[in-house]
Amino acid sequence: MALLRRAVRSGPGLSTSSSIIPPAILISCRALSTKLFVGGLSFYTTDKGLQEAFSQYGQVVEAQVVSDRVSDRSKGFGFVTFASQDEAHKAVEEMNGKALNGRVIFVDYAKPKSDYGGGMPIARGPPNLKNDS
Repeated sequence: MALLRRAVRSGPGLSTSSSIIPPAILISCRALSTKLFVGGLSFYTTDKGLQEAFSQYGQVVEAQVVSDRVSDRSKGFGFVTFASQDEAHKAVEEMNGKALNGRVIFVDYAKPKSDYGGGMPIARGPPNLKNDS
């Protein structure tokens, strides 16, 4: 966040080539982008291939194919982040139901990540028995 403040203070002379602000900071601080969920991907689709396929609809900030941690193989879905909502909307309309690397993909807006609690459940002991007498 401090890096972002320094970049903003440096004024209009800041060029994109000299900017070292990671896209994640811009996304979280300014809400400049829209994230799309892409399902039905081929197991051979890479991050670069996904970015190239969607870049014709606008500026792709990030493209990520989700992989299994153990086998390092694609799980068949990924996420594409666009710089604007208009570009993302256009990509949803154009790419949903189209073929990519031999598979028909479906594209929709990504839902916010929710915390499912994860980890090990805490053992609380045996249940309390109620006496009805």
